[in-house]
Amino acid sequence: MRTILIIPLFLALSPSLAHAQDAAAGEKTFAQCRACHQIGPTAKNAVGPVLNGIIGRKAGTVEGYNYSPANKNSGITWDEATFSEYIKDPKAKVPGTKMVYAGLKDEQRIKDLLAYLKQFDASGQKSAALMKLHRLAVR
Repeated sequence: MRTILIIPLFLALSPSLAHAQDAAAGEKTFAQCRACHQIGPTAKNAVGPVLNGIIGRKAGTVEGYNYSPANKNSGITWDEATFSEYIKDPKAKVPGTKMVYAGLKDEQRIKDLLAYLKQFDASGQKSAALMKLHRLAVR
């Protein structure tokens, strides 16, 4: 009887295991973002703002970057759900944004990109704790 109950439970959970976030894959996805954004300890504002510490940050607040009024006044504080929605179609999420990007539609690539971005704190340092959790999740 236990086996009959365990198998469906395992099958229900296995799709989520197969779709874990992969920071290494996210770094590859970030390659297209590099045309406008930088991340890491030496990052500087470019066409777009630095993305260090983006999760938990209020939109339009990176020092020295000239944001559009739409972005500054959006009221957004970036979390995974908000970033995921935004990156799919920036102009739909924040009408009037000056971000010129058609959007990233693939859910797994968005998750991977988030895993990559979340590694970096506001100073651009990779968080040792997050890197350790990522290594455990990938195993």
